[in-house]
Amino acid sequence: MLKDMEVMAVLPAKDIDRAKEFYRDKLGFEPERTMPDGGVVYRCGKGTSFLLYQTDNAGSAKNTQLGWASDDVQRDVDELRARGVVFEDYDMPGLKTENGIATMEGYGQAAWFLDSEGNILNISSMPS
Repeated sequence: MLKDMEVMAVLPAKDIDRAKEFYRDKLGFEPERTMPDGGVVYRCGKGTSFLLYQTDNAGSAKNTQLGWASDDVQRDVDELRARGVVFEDYDMPGLKTENGIATMEGYGQAAWFLDSEGNILNISSMPS
């Protein structure tokens, strides 16, 4: 049953207005729907979407919470940087970024950034 349903990611925001501004101004999203509690749904490619809602728990996860599939990570990093997005740098076993982008054998490229609420987001490509 679940495997045939559309999936919606859910992201927390401590300050929903600040978060909506970040997603509009930095990432280029406009809400598809506003929920009664002030949360918003954003539509992405291929029928995917995510919900942004207000909670004090935002920014507490230490893992990637939402990712977008890219066919050109460098191009997308450059475009997002031009909008003011700051990319994270990592240097740990199995993961090292150069200029914000990690190249991982068998996994392609990936880059991570934080939204205004401290949520970890990424863009990545998978080799064919």
